Amino acid sequence: MEYSLENEILRVTVSTRGAELTGIVDKRTGEQLLWQADPALWARHAPILFPYTGRLKDGRFTHRGVVYEGGQHGFARDLEHTLTQQTPASLTFRLEANAVTMEKFPFAFWLESRYELEGAVVRHSLAVHNDSDEDMPFGIGYHPAFVCPFDPARPTGDYVLRFDEPETPQVVETGADDGLVTGRRYVYFEGGQEIPLTDHLFDRDSICFTGLKSPGLSLVERDTGRAVRVGIAGFPYVLIWSKPGPMRFLCIEPWHSLPDARDAGGEWADKPAAATLAPGEEWRCTLPMDFSRRAGAPGQG
Repeated sequence: MEYSLENEILRVTVSTRGAELTGIVDKRTGEQLLWQADPALWARHAPILFPYTGRLKDGRFTHRGVVYEGGQHGFARDLEHTLTQQTPASLTFRLEANAVTMEKFPFAFWLESRYELEGAVVRHSLAVHNDSDEDMPFGIGYHPAFVCPFDPARPTGDYVLRFDEPETPQVVETGADDGLVTGRRYVYFEGGQEIPLTDHLFDRDSICFTGLKSPGLSLVERDTGRAVRVGIAGFPYVLIWSKPGPMRFLCIEPWHSLPDARDAGGEWADKPAAATLAPGEEWRCTLPMDFSRRAGAPGQG
């Protein structure tokens, strides 16, 4: 089931399946700004990645001697979430541990997703609560896909990714064949601010940056300055990704954790996590997405 938020600028839709954004329409132009999940390329819009990001080594992990199997990016994106609150400017959903989740992740928890619409800004907040009687490590991340090119008649080369400030980011290398962290890191560029988009930028899959200081990263149309800006402050990792070939969408993915390393031992307690919650503890983060169409819009970090 889908629910909507709307003001004079945007119309936003969210599905109970995965508590996933499914549409962001600019009412000023009628444009759909969110990728519409064409199954021929990528059949998702903006999935929530929980309780881990990326892949598990060998597709499994072990906790207290029990083996749990899992696919890429966890299970929250594939399950029904319950609408718990609706106001004219917000929607709140919750996923609680159940028999299905316990077969995949042996902890009692709840995951809350709150969407807020203010002007041209959509804020997606996530909260994780540990309802179990033991410490709970977890990973979490965002994966929104934006329509790119904004105008289908334009080539990919008309667009760049632009950091708010000059950056010297490190790349956390993952294997193109297995998606696991290789252990190698390298500098992407020194003092740069723009990444030109090409149809071959993602021939080796996604690019994972760390060490960023900019509060935002924008997808920008070079000659017009039209942009979508994503707030990345506080996220230790930011990935960019699209399918190779003529570009039709671009993902900007702020994450709080990484895929497994190639040399990972498989114990859940040893896996690097966004946080490890004691029983009864909560953890929160927020992703702001600015659709005012200005790169580097102030006040949205």
